[in-house]
Order: sequence, then structure tokens, then C-alpha cells
Amino acid sequence: MYCVLRTRSSQCFLTMQSMCIVLLLLSITSGKVSAGLNYGEALTKSLLYFEAQRSGKLPSDQIVEWRGDSAPGDGSDVNIDLSGGYYDAGDNMKFGFPLAFTTTMLAWGSVEMASQFQAHNEHQNVLVALKWATDYLIKAHPEPNVLYGQVGDVKLDHKCWMRPEDMINTSHPRPSYRIDAQHPGADLAGETAAAMAAASLAFAPFDAAYAKTLTSHAKDLFEFGKNHPGVYHDSITNAAGFYSSSGHEDELLWAAAWLHRATGDQMYLDYLTQASNSGGVRFAFSWDDKFVGAQVLAAKLVFEGKVKNEGKMAEYKRMAEQFICNCAQKGYSNVKKTPGGLLWFFSWENLQYTATASFVLSSYSKYLEAAQASVQCPNGVLQASDLLGLARAQVDYILGSNPKSMSYMVGFGTNYPNRPHHRGASIVSIKKDPKLKECSEGWKPWYNTSEPNPNVLVGAIVGGPDMNDVYQDERSDFQHNEPATVTVAPFVGVFAALA
Repeated sequence: MYCVLRTRSSQCFLTMQSMCIVLLLLSITSGKVSAGLNYGEALTKSLLYFEAQRSGKLPSDQIVEWRGDSAPGDGSDVNIDLSGGYYDAGDNMKFGFPLAFTTTMLAWGSVEMASQFQAHNEHQNVLVALKWATDYLIKAHPEPNVLYGQVGDVKLDHKCWMRPEDMINTSHPRPSYRIDAQHPGADLAGETAAAMAAASLAFAPFDAAYAKTLTSHAKDLFEFGKNHPGVYHDSITNAAGFYSSSGHEDELLWAAAWLHRATGDQMYLDYLTQASNSGGVRFAFSWDDKFVGAQVLAAKLVFEGKVKNEGKMAEYKRMAEQFICNCAQKGYSNVKKTPGGLLWFFSWENLQYTATASFVLSSYSKYLEAAQASVQCPNGVLQASDLLGLARAQVDYILGSNPKSMSYMVGFGTNYPNRPHHRGASIVSIKKDPKLKECSEGWKPWYNTSEPNPNVLVGAIVGGPDMNDVYQDERSDFQHNEPATVTVAPFVGVFAALA
């Protein structure tokens, strides 16, 4: 949508009224509709969410008008420009580990569903969202064995309830944290390599030089991670209580799979086939556990006839399909479902895991259809249409076909979360009140109020209901009501697949 709007004069500023009219027209004229739900509209709004999460100096064609420039001095403590990138969730932190996964999933969606993005005039917009992330990751990797993996002290940040635009004074320091040869983090290096490699595929048809830059960074980061094992939170201890890692083997497999897809180099395929750990059957696919993603990419090679369905590659494919069978309730260890039909993985921010599962189902459906294949589960056979149907059912639930008849995407429909746990959205816009707020000034008037957030965080997807489909729209409930980039990024691709 906003690709079209951006063709207008850069001096023209859309009013909220005119923007709503355009969105309404788009919801009528574009996108497939299921149960009264417009997937094209959901796709457009999910991309707008990333504009609201931007850090750094905003571009002149910014549509989310309640945001302003923020954190321009990030990296100044280490004399490196680390401005840009995305804030993680409802705070003002830039965590490199989930940001890299967000980037990989945006890239995967843009590559896998390219024709659908193009059909809905959103392909340029997903690339814009992707490049805002990759431009930052390039800056965060100034040397082959150096990667900045966090900006901001999470303990200090979480003591504050303030707009990102207010972080321009010395009373709110934002330290930069890195991994290097002496302070390794193979998981962070591997995930960032995966992000760069996947993104290179997205940009290659349009900007070969930029794609080559991304591939070069990906190769260096993979070698860095491979040669310096260990988990990043042992080096960036400030992240340990929030995004601690369970290991690095999955990220290096994931990175190798993406680098093979991006370059065709045999060495990366050898890494996959010679790996001692294929991951086994996983319970979930997430910012911390990438085994399912690597397994799915390996299975794609089998379907395409690029590798034989034997040995380690057959094992990856089998593991991926057992995960899919469990999601479809036809496996040995089926994923739980709420009474309303939502796939239920964890009590904290469950929708991020529903998002990645839905993405796997949507992508694997394409592979099955192209290969005219099916999945043989312990308790039945799954066709391509079954996988896409299950992904659609999850999306329908999230967009309003659920026991509460509410959308868990902010700004979609008429009944959606009004109080998401989000600092920027919950405090009056700096465009309306330019007076800078100090760290604690937002708690009493903005956090501790039952009033709706003054700024609508369009496209954000909150953590979602509990295992009994119960949800309370309370700002203090960060377990169920905090949106995050790792939740929305996989859904961007799913919305495109369904639209």
C-alpha cells in the first residue's frame, strides 16, 4: 500500500483520514477473504508495524507519523555508527539475536512468496522493511570477527517508561555490546550470517552489488561462528535474562543452509551433510531454536532433486515432516491446541511460535505442490492443501475467528488490543508534545492508566491468549500483550501466502 502512496510528492503529508480511506479501499479491492478476513489488508498492516519499530533517523516517506527520529548516537561509545535497526518489542532495546532472526524470516518470506508480494504491490515494501534491518547489521559487523550484538542496557531500559525519541540526553546511556574472537558467540554470528545470506537472495534480482555485500558478510560471520564456538550471552551477559541462547549448533546449520542456497557452494552443503546433530524432532521453531528452519531448507533441496533423499538429508526431511505432522495433530507428539483451535506452544508470547509454525506450513505446502508430493504422518496423510489450510486456520484465529471474536493484530477489524505493552505507542506522540520526557515520567500518566494507547500500533501482533483462549487487554500484561518483531516477521510471509 505505502509503495503507491510514496509515488506522490515528498512534500505531501497524508492525513490520518486520507490514509484510512486508502486502507479501506485496499481492503475492499485486494486480497483473498476468508471468514470475512482480508489477508491483503493484514499483509499491508504487518509491514506498517516495522515502520513503528524503526530506530534512527526516519526517512522522508515515513507513513507512521506519530514516530520521530530516535537514538541517533547509538554506537558513539565505541566510535561506530550503530544507529538504525529495529527496537525489539515494547521496549527501546536493540537485541541483535532476535533482530537477526526477524531479518531472516522477513527475507525468507520475501523470497518464498515473491510472486504473492508482487501481486499485492507489497514486494518493494517488504524489501524496504528488510533493508532497514540489513543496513544496521552491516554496520554492526565492522570486522570479520567482530559483531555488535546489542545496544542499550536492558536493566536501565526496563526501569524507564519513555518514548524512543526521548533518548537523546546523557541521563539515558545506551552502551554497545559485542562479540569477538576473545568473547565468542557462534549462535549470534550464525544467525546474523543466516540473515545476511537470506537477504542477499531477496535483493539479488534488484541490487546485485548490495546482495554481494550481504553474502560477503554472511561468509565471514559463518567462519567466525564456526571457528569460535560458544553462546553469545556468555559474552554479552546483559542479554542473558531476556534472550539467552540454548546453543549454537542450530544457528550454524541454519546459516549453512542459507549460504548454500545463496551461493551454491559445496562447502556449505558438506557442513549440512556432515553435521553430527540434525536436531531431531523439535517442539518449536523460534528465535532461539532454528533446527526446524534448517530441516525445512534441507527438505526443499530433496524435493527439488538437488540432493538425494538419503543419509543426513533424508533425516532432515523426516524431522521437518514430523514437526509438521505434530502441528497437524497427526504425529506422535502433537502440539496442544486451545479449545478455540490455536496451536499452543508456550505460555509466554505464544503467538510468536504459532507464527513460525504457520510459516513452515505455508512454505512446505509450496514445496509439496511443486513436487506433487505429500507427507506421510503416523496418523494420516497430509497434502499441500492441508498444510495451507492449517496455516489459514491459525491466521483466521489471530485475525478474529476465535472465541473472543477479536483480532490480535492491532488496527485490524474493530475489536483489537487498545493497550499493547509498548512504550512509544502508549505515550503521547512527540509530534503532539515535543517536550522531552525523562526516564520515569511515563509510568504514572501513561503506563498506569486504563485509557487506550494514544497511538495505534498498526500491524502489531500481541502475545495472544492463554491456553484456554482467555485474554485481557492490559498494558501491564507483557506476557500476553507485548508485540515483538519476531512474531510479526514470520506472519508477513504467511499473510502473503494466503492473500
